Amino acid sequence: MTPEAPAPRRSDATRAAILDAARDRFAADGYERATIRAIARDAGIDPSMVMRYYGNKEGLFAAASEIDLRLPELGAMPGKHVGAVLVSHFLDRWEQDEVLTAMLRVGVTNTAGAERMRKVFKGQLLPVAAGVCPDPAEAERRAALAASQILGMALARYVLRIPPAVDMARDEVIAWLAPTIQRYLTAEAP
Repeated sequence: MTPEAPAPRRSDATRAAILDAARDRFAADGYERATIRAIARDAGIDPSMVMRYYGNKEGLFAAASEIDLRLPELGAMPGKHVGAVLVSHFLDRWEQDEVLTAMLRVGVTNTAGAERMRKVFKGQLLPVAAGVCPDPAEAERRAALAASQILGMALARYVLRIPPAVDMARDEVIAWLAPTIQRYLTAEAP
């Protein structure tokens, strides 16, 4: 007989409910307009519980905006596929995770959000670029160029919802962006 997994503690369920509500509220309202009261109401709890677990709005935002891009391992694949794999991966992520959209909205309007985006860039995208670019000393610049394309499409397609960007089929987006991402990350510097 296998032992049963312990039931989740009530505090874990409360934290999860708060984070879910915070992500939704930050995505819908942005950082400035989202309030602890509205988030607590959405989570079905008293606002004091949000403060108990996260201290303040900044602490809640930091927890709610934890992002793992789950970037694919690129080292083992042929270098000529890096751009297509990354663009495809990011399209999947943007379409499946509203936290990324919320972070992009907040990142362009709020200094805390922008700082959070910079940490994600430095901690997750930069190491990938360093692993595939021909000169690791150029990794920061190359990662920034790649991010400009990926974030630009995300802004146009998922935040601003510019019709031509929204209307493009996934394969079209990949066909247009992948060569640019590929060049930024793996081509010889101009």
